[in-house]
Amino acid sequence: MAYFFQEPSHTFSEYLLVPGYSSEHCIPANVSLKTPVVRFKKGEECPLTMNVPMVSAVMQAVSGEQMGIALAKEGGIAFIYVSQSIESQAAMVRKVKNYKAGFVVSDSNLRVTDTLADVLALKKKTGHSTMAVTEDGTGTGKLLGLVTSRDYRVSRMDPSTCVAKFMTPVEKIISAPEGTSLKAANDIIWDHKLNALPIVSTEGRLVSFVFRKDYDSHKGNPLELLDSQKRYVVGAGINTRDYEERVPALVEAGVDVLVMDSSEGYSYWQKHCLEWIRARYGNTVKVGAGNVVDGEGFRFLADAGADFVKIGIGGGSICITRETKGIGRGQATAVIDVAAERDKYFEETGIYVPICADGGIVQDYHITLALAMGADFCMLGRYFSRFDESPTNKILVGGSYMKEYWGEGSARARNWQRYDLGGAAKLSFEEGVDSYVPYAGALADGMATTLAKVRSTMCNCGALTIPELPNGNYLLEEVIAPKGYKKLAEPIPFRVDSGEIELESAAANRFYELSHVSGYTYRLTVRNEALFVIPTVGGTGIYPLTLIGTVLMCAAAAALPWFRRRENAGDDTDADDADAADEKNQT
Repeated sequence: MAYFFQEPSHTFSEYLLVPGYSSEHCIPANVSLKTPVVRFKKGEECPLTMNVPMVSAVMQAVSGEQMGIALAKEGGIAFIYVSQSIESQAAMVRKVKNYKAGFVVSDSNLRVTDTLADVLALKKKTGHSTMAVTEDGTGTGKLLGLVTSRDYRVSRMDPSTCVAKFMTPVEKIISAPEGTSLKAANDIIWDHKLNALPIVSTEGRLVSFVFRKDYDSHKGNPLELLDSQKRYVVGAGINTRDYEERVPALVEAGVDVLVMDSSEGYSYWQKHCLEWIRARYGNTVKVGAGNVVDGEGFRFLADAGADFVKIGIGGGSICITRETKGIGRGQATAVIDVAAERDKYFEETGIYVPICADGGIVQDYHITLALAMGADFCMLGRYFSRFDESPTNKILVGGSYMKEYWGEGSARARNWQRYDLGGAAKLSFEEGVDSYVPYAGALADGMATTLAKVRSTMCNCGALTIPELPNGNYLLEEVIAPKGYKKLAEPIPFRVDSGEIELESAAANRFYELSHVSGYTYRLTVRNEALFVIPTVGGTGIYPLTLIGTVLMCAAAAALPWFRRRENAGDDTDADDADAADEKNQT
């Protein structure tokens, strides 16, 4: 059954945020962008969080191993693209995981029979200047020597010169045995002024490298996202066709979180995939699902076991699903709708399922808008495709450097699994285009600027954390009560909706009341119950009692003579009455 909303839907570009009150604490340095990635129960901590609310799209033109490493350094997660062989995708995941361990498996290797020409070709291919010379030319073969840029001079050597003639032989190499800790390896590097330290097994086989630059990188990336083994966190895409083979391979490679890469997630196929993963792995494998554009789609996937839900159909810059199929919804409206359903689902079940705004992010401020509308994080394609770390080529177009960028539904990618509806295994028509995006340099520099904008805008709105930014239901807890008064037993529930604050059942509660001052300023009056206080001996509490006692004693002393005169007067009267009685009797 086809369905459409009669009210209009809106994109992010149609909205602006209204500034709120900014306290003296609202400075960018105090802003935390930490956000949950996967579902968790009320009262529990989320098992996987990010330090920034940004993930890269599951696209050939965006998310390879270099993007995985670079984005994890900045505190986000890259989802390695799924439109490739299972083996190559798993290999990308391993490279990211191995990189951060500090012990990097060598991917630039030579044989002793190779030549200087082979060295130069390998350097151009990998970008690495340190190369291992092993017996079999692999990264785990018996180590025979090393070749670095200091070992040869291109201008003075024949390209056919054999590697064996200019390499540094293993006898002159400082190495460390297998099992050496990362700290100890870094100490050796600094003590001997090395750029790279080979880790070698007892049999003399190369195990890995530890590089000086990785240590420096760690110190310069305080937000880097690491797993329990101090390795970079990385995600990967899956589809609903070969998940029974792909998921085990990715799990074995060490992937931290999966996501189903699909243009439309409200389907039997995604539910069936989620059920298979839960039956085999329980809750140990984290997997997101989507995409959806309304609350009904969200609830379907949440009930099916999705760890997070992606929002958006046709909102990407190179996606033409809306134009070819006529399905979708304005991204801002979709996020608002799904966020409301997520909050309702949390109230009903006690399970929080994060939502991801996927697509429609054109300007940096759209990220903040998405977060304010309820998204927990954003998935970006075009944004990340511009940087050095994306897998595409940098080319000169019209005097300006550009990066290639294409959609998964384009003829170039032909990722038919993304648009699979259970039919023929092919892309029947295009739902994406091939394009270029302006080259933007290093990812770290670009993200630094973007996140500075996000933090600044949050301060303008009076929010220091992402949960404080959107509309929704909140609890205000009294931490310390005024001296001599009881602390409120229960938190005060309130709701923020379009800048207005409402208390739940405030009229019936005698402990607090809310009043609207002006604009977005509200005053909350709390009536704390007074404690019974016994005056402290020697303290200020004794002074009033002392004063009262003194006054009473003085009054009693002043009245004592009067009482005595009154008593004497009474005795004289009694004597006169007695004499008169005697006289009468005698008479």
